Amino acid sequence: MSSRSSRPLTILIALAVVCIWSTSWILVKYGLKEIPALTFGGLQNTLAFICLLPIAFLVHSRRPVRFPSRNVWIKLAVLGLFQYAATQGALYLALSYLPAVTTNLIGSISPVVISLFGIFFLLERPTMLQWIGIAATTMGTVLYFGPAGIHMYQSIGIIFAIVAVLTNAGALIVGRDINRDRELSPLIVTVTSMGIGAIALVSVAIAIGGFPHISLTGWAMICWLAIVNTALGSTLWNYTQRTLSAAESSVIIRTMMVWIAILAVIFLHEKLGPLQIVSLIFVGIGTLMVQLKNAKMTKEMTKG
Repeated sequence: MSSRSSRPLTILIALAVVCIWSTSWILVKYGLKEIPALTFGGLQNTLAFICLLPIAFLVHSRRPVRFPSRNVWIKLAVLGLFQYAATQGALYLALSYLPAVTTNLIGSISPVVISLFGIFFLLERPTMLQWIGIAATTMGTVLYFGPAGIHMYQSIGIIFAIVAVLTNAGALIVGRDINRDRELSPLIVTVTSMGIGAIALVSVAIAIGGFPHISLTGWAMICWLAIVNTALGSTLWNYTQRTLSAAESSVIIRTMMVWIAILAVIFLHEKLGPLQIVSLIFVGIGTLMVQLKNAKMTKEMTKG
């Protein structure tokens, strides 16, 4: 099947993955009623790592074994601790204090933070389109939080959400640096860093609060999120990246904000007023403007 003829199917697969990832926010909100945030995130990623490990072994079993250098191991450890320990832990803590739509809106500004970080750490100057996107994202965020104000309980969740944005931005910069070297395949980078971060997060969670009693329903949520939403979803998304352009992937991933809002209203009974809907549109368009260049650069560095 040619690349052109398979493109519609690939787009459908990518949209399906985004829909699956969007359900994660709803399932996590339900699961947090029973499972502590850090334990939830740690167990989910640990199980996902266990599922992805044999896939990585099969994919690379016929290739020569290349052990990473000490410098690369350090980068993988930092990536794992940032992406799968700090970011996931902070995100789950944020969801325990904030509505799913609010947490997602704050998390969506990550491309803006990455672009601003890039000015100082990667010496990358934003384009005019990106500056417009940054302005639109800022305006949308102010519109969302401005009129209602922020309660003390929400401020705790906002702090955790901002921490997740910052650590995620740091993880993406480290990941970009690793992929730029092309010493390891993206699959190996993902599996190795996930294992390091997941084990660190679940260890901290157990050290702080012990291992909680989890019902059969709770374990079902953890298994579903790990196997379907994380392991299968990531594998399918990586498959779509062989065909889709960076622009197409960026547009598709931005639809998550819409799906999460719809699912949150239906299943979590969260309410969205006209002003909040407008603010979500501003943030979605703004982050898309910013993300297009970042996605293009990332894809160029991961080719081959």
